[in-house]
Amino acid sequence: MIEAAPPKPEAPIPAFNAAAFEASKKYGYVWGTGRRKTAVARVRVRPGSGAFKVNGREFNEFFRVERDRRTIETPLEVTETRKHLDVFVNVGGGGTTGQAGAIALGVARALKLANKEYEGVLRARGLLTRDPREVERKKYGRPGARRRFQFSKR
Repeated sequence: MIEAAPPKPEAPIPAFNAAAFEASKKYGYVWGTGRRKTAVARVRVRPGSGAFKVNGREFNEFFRVERDRRTIETPLEVTETRKHLDVFVNVGGGGTTGQAGAIALGVARALKLANKEYEGVLRARGLLTRDPREVERKKYGRPGARRRFQFSKR
């Protein structure tokens, strides 16, 4: 019988370091850009009390679906910085799920710039990888990208 390989020990999560964060920012914020499908999110992160605004509205007000909220909060929870940072997002294009994915990538990239020690933790969870999937274009002579019109033998 083949034994399963022992699980890899995860890298310890570095504690939030405001000094490292301050050293990395130039204009009072750290910026991160995320894209998913046709959605584009420009994310600003700064040390604060945990405020989260999306297009000027509260985070919970903008995203009603729990799955989208969890997607966005994942980078902050993995690095344990949810209560220590203020996040301000401008997002446009796409639908709510695409926007949630774009924001998550933008937040992860901003955290990586803010503190280099977060990169290993974020990359291990796949949070710094852009999802390359896009909608396939519709082809002529067909009702959709892959679908064919109904075939009639007689």
